[in-house]
Amino acid sequence: MTVTTCFDVFAQCCQAVHDGELIESVSAKDKEFHFQNWFQKRLAALALNFEGSGRNTYPDFSLVKFTEGYEIKGLAWPGRERDYDSNSQVPTGLHNGRQIFYVFGRYPADLTPYAEQGNGRRQYPVVDLVLCHGDFLNADHNYVHKNKSVKGFGTYGDIMIRDRKMYVAPTPFALTEGTTGMMTLIIPEGFGADDRFQTVGTLTRIEADSLVVGYTFDLRTNELKAEKVPNPRAGTQHRFAAYRLKSQAGKPVKMVERLPQPLDLGNGADE
Repeated sequence: MTVTTCFDVFAQCCQAVHDGELIESVSAKDKEFHFQNWFQKRLAALALNFEGSGRNTYPDFSLVKFTEGYEIKGLAWPGRERDYDSNSQVPTGLHNGRQIFYVFGRYPADLTPYAEQGNGRRQYPVVDLVLCHGDFLNADHNYVHKNKSVKGFGTYGDIMIRDRKMYVAPTPFALTEGTTGMMTLIIPEGFGADDRFQTVGTLTRIEADSLVVGYTFDLRTNELKAEKVPNPRAGTQHRFAAYRLKSQAGKPVKMVERLPQPLDLGNGADE
């Protein structure tokens, strides 16, 4: 068993949705911080102190008294919901000694505001939410993200090429059935227990046969090739439990039969 805040945080999110606490945009053009601000209020309600969040901070909220952090992902619905972009950090369940949880919240994509506030601000309800341990997305704790560069490109040899990686990972809504329209907590089996909760599913993720350990890019042909090696842990099962409060519906949660493939945006397509 692990001492964890995830049960209290999830319960607080459920209570806020039940009470009609709406997401409020910072401005009419705000696309990033509106759901993050909504979640921050949930931490404040629990009196959980955290280190300040920022545009390039990972995770978005690092707790002070607990070795845990929360990364927030707001998704417009309907819209791109099967995967999401991570510009600075590959998904993981452990970072700098902290257990990492991801909070996926969906809100209406319709531009017609649920409620209009002053200064162009808009308010939206939370449609559904999944709070999951990062290991559900990726159980590798050893990879270290770094941006590198090479010099000498161009006619005069004075241009630098920066390798700035972007990771595209599936969302829990794409990986599972039974989470649409619901509030769901997904954590590793045996991670913790709370008698306020009911188990609504047992989920298993299986390690792939091969691992990508590198890649090369040919500037003449614009070809990107992956370098793969056999995964020594191929077939290893990682088991997770899906929970809801006992006051919530017991709609079962299970893995989708065919795992989703990330949308290839390599041609420069927009989200």
